[in-house]
Amino acid sequence: MAASAVSALKKAGKRVVRSVDAAQRFQPLDLLATLAAVVDADGRVVFANAALEDALGMSRRSINGSLLQECFTEPQLLDNALQGARGNEFAALRYDAWLRRQTHDPLPVHVVVAQTETAGEVIVELLPLEQQTRQEREERLLDQAQANKELIRNLAHEIKNPLGGIRGAAQLLQMELDSKELVEYTQVIIHEADRLQSLVDRLLAPHRRPHVVGDVNIHEVCERVRSLILAEFPRGLRVVRDYDTSIPEFRGDREQLIQALLNIAHNAAQALGERIAAGDGEIIFRTRIGRQVTFGKQRYRLALELHVIDNGPGVPDSIRDRIFFPLVSGREGGSGLGLTLAQTFVQQHHGLIECDSVPGRTDFKLLIPLP
Repeated sequence: MAASAVSALKKAGKRVVRSVDAAQRFQPLDLLATLAAVVDADGRVVFANAALEDALGMSRRSINGSLLQECFTEPQLLDNALQGARGNEFAALRYDAWLRRQTHDPLPVHVVVAQTETAGEVIVELLPLEQQTRQEREERLLDQAQANKELIRNLAHEIKNPLGGIRGAAQLLQMELDSKELVEYTQVIIHEADRLQSLVDRLLAPHRRPHVVGDVNIHEVCERVRSLILAEFPRGLRVVRDYDTSIPEFRGDREQLIQALLNIAHNAAQALGERIAAGDGEIIFRTRIGRQVTFGKQRYRLALELHVIDNGPGVPDSIRDRIFFPLVSGREGGSGLGLTLAQTFVQQHHGLIECDSVPGRTDFKLLIPLP
């Protein structure tokens, strides 16, 4: 991945003329999801792309002109690499380092230092070490979701036909019986058939319901879900708002997004049973804009990041990798469909739901592309 990205950067630099302003010359770097900077021979930043801005928590104006070495916990490593570049000792040099960030812990990165076709300019590309793992996890999640979708649809249709026959036969049998005790048995059959029918209908719901697209304000969605959760859990639970009000409206199915968010928030509230009883249950709705975000095998210039964070016990280790599978539930009596349906609804918006959970903090992150 790194080699191809550096190659693309070299080609982009070769096509431009030196007289063009740096911001225009290196604009293709903003299309990269990886962190990248162009520096002079001493390490002073000529251009930093949007992904690097986001990672450092600094504006491009603040980064340009500064020494890139100062952004690392071990500046000498980059100094040595730049010395090698000045002496034409290599075409590309790779090493691992830690990138300093203003508001977060240092980020482990794989650094690629490569010379451009322009004398005195060096491209420094930074690949977060967890990025590859994350992309592989997302691809696996999408593949599993697609396989689950086909399995559910086929299985549900196969169940529906014999189920209707069983219920009908039980009703006819009940009409012929005089014994009250025997009628109770047929009623059990009918009741259980209805229960299975309801489960099948829920499995098929995302595929039956038309996708109604309109303008969606994500904070209206959050407020609707917040009111529903507080109505069900009026005591012992706080639902905290942490909104970025600059997030624009986007095209989507408002009702599907309400249902997806409600399923996640409702699961969180139920997991907070002990905390709510103690009076300190908390769910946070946090909205942010992500820039140059890669998920679902695609990169997006802007994306909505909607976090649902709770202070509950966390997702059990035994099901952590399977929580979006149908019929997998972490609590007794759960249907195991809430998160499956939520993931399906978000994927119908070309998005993805991720989960990061440790005891005391579970964070479900909904990612949806923005225009």
